[in-house]
Amino acid sequence: MSSKAWTARYFSDEGPELTESLPDPLLRAQCADAVLMIRPAAFDYNPETAVTNPMQQRPGVPGASGAQRSGTRRVPHLVNALRGEGISVCVADDTPQPPKPDAIFPNNWVSFHADGTVVLYPMHAANRRTERRRDVVDAAAEQAGFKITRVLDLSPHERDGRCLEGTGSLVLDHTNRVAYASVSPRTHPAVVDAWARELGYAPIVFRALDRAGAPVYHTNVLMCVGERFALVGTEAIAPDDRATVLKQLRASGREIVEIGYDEIEHFAGNMLELATWDEASATAACS
Repeated sequence: MSSKAWTARYFSDEGPELTESLPDPLLRAQCADAVLMIRPAAFDYNPETAVTNPMQQRPGVPGASGAQRSGTRRVPHLVNALRGEGISVCVADDTPQPPKPDAIFPNNWVSFHADGTVVLYPMHAANRRTERRRDVVDAAAEQAGFKITRVLDLSPHERDGRCLEGTGSLVLDHTNRVAYASVSPRTHPAVVDAWARELGYAPIVFRALDRAGAPVYHTNVLMCVGERFALVGTEAIAPDDRATVLKQLRASGREIVEIGYDEIEHFAGNMLELATWDEASATAACS
């Protein structure tokens, strides 16, 4: 983790306020050089999250069971591949009970930030809330040499039905302190506001819909912001919001790569750029 961030609307009467591009000091470096991975104990289809995620494959669908089995086998191979590129990988084990079918996605419940802040997030599905474990946070911090200075716990928002699922809900431009968030049952604007006030980001909150007209469940399914590029599923973004999102992305000076529904549905937008030992970068698919 070192000095880099791992992984949060300000509105005038005339709409979202766009920020100018800022310098790129070390503390605002875009790409993380460390990641947290969980060895799953019960990776599987999750009927609770499938309610808001139509891209999840139901058991019995051709190819679904094989994908679930392979998820467990792929973790050690991915750990080795990332470490081979000089990326620090902090590994923690899932616990068998209670079963946590989505435990391999810790970025939805926790994020680590350059100033030492750890954020814990409110989750939409009840069976994902048990993934939040302080022992995992402490183990990751110890493995990465990350000094925790404060813990921002947003999970009480769950009592009011308001959610924000980490860097699934938030796609972050650390360099310019901008957070992109697509509203859905898993991403509530009020919690985005609270996150932004605490961490000093300017949110761009927008709407994005799938082919059936339902909200896209996570922002990072259709967006990725790297060091020199930004990939965005413009076809899914609501027409009234599309220009705002693109204007802000272009203001960052990055190359813009636009994708459509076909690419989104094959998880082409779901990726994360990481910093490697030789100051190059590696892009990892996060589906």
